Amino acid sequence: MDTANCQENGILLETIDHLKAALGDQLETLVLERIVIGIFFIGVKLSNGQGGLCFTPIKMIPEAVCCPSSAKAMPNSGKLRGTKVLSLLATMFSGNVLKRAIGIAVINALSNMLFGQGAQPGYAIFHERDPLDGYMLRKNGKAVVVGALVPYIRMLISTKSDFSILEKDTKTLKPDALEHYVPQEMAAQKIAEADLVIITGTTLINGTLEGLLALARPQADVFVVGPTASMLPEAFFARGVTALGGVMVTDPDPLLDVLAEAGSGYHFFGKSADRVVIARSRPR
Repeated sequence: MDTANCQENGILLETIDHLKAALGDQLETLVLERIVIGIFFIGVKLSNGQGGLCFTPIKMIPEAVCCPSSAKAMPNSGKLRGTKVLSLLATMFSGNVLKRAIGIAVINALSNMLFGQGAQPGYAIFHERDPLDGYMLRKNGKAVVVGALVPYIRMLISTKSDFSILEKDTKTLKPDALEHYVPQEMAAQKIAEADLVIITGTTLINGTLEGLLALARPQADVFVVGPTASMLPEAFFARGVTALGGVMVTDPDPLLDVLAEAGSGYHFFGKSADRVVIARSRPR
């Protein structure tokens, strides 16, 4: 694997390897039973009944402006049902951002299979929890939030913390949050000096997560959050991540029905999906 590929895809490729080792021949017969590409999330259901989610990367699709050009972004629409899971994993690195996001949703569904089998060596899963529940930034500590993660931004504002926000689309930030915005060219400096780093799982889609994690200090608390980051954690832990804050699909069909009607987390949390924290079960 070349260096650039490692930089963008290392976590995903390693996670796929972990899944193949753990699930073995089960992967050979699994196919995609149902998929919904909603406004906010992509949801999948596999032929074994497992479901998974990924953020819908609409803003990353320059072709999504009219029907003829949009067709290039998703050429297989109407033909995805019945596709082999292994095929979806193989094509997710083709450069097509929607195929990548679908692959991530599939990885999350496959991870769900193992999560359902109970605790795994090296990590523990906590339901209906947030990775920053009860978290206290140390006195004079600094934090960085990568992405417009409103709950965490609100938390840091309410505690009058010293923090910075890295976000490509500043229109997503309210005035009090915009005061903490820093331009992309300051990312390396801000992350390198931070005691707390909170990163949106969407960085798995645009291929920036690996580079961001490489900037963090070994002593920093690093959390990757959002439905996109709901997969086996070993590759994340190997890169210094403290915990994942993801989503475990518990009832795929109602969840996909909600997504098909433009639903978001507010419509399915506690009903067809649970918030989960995937944390180390032993110290770093």
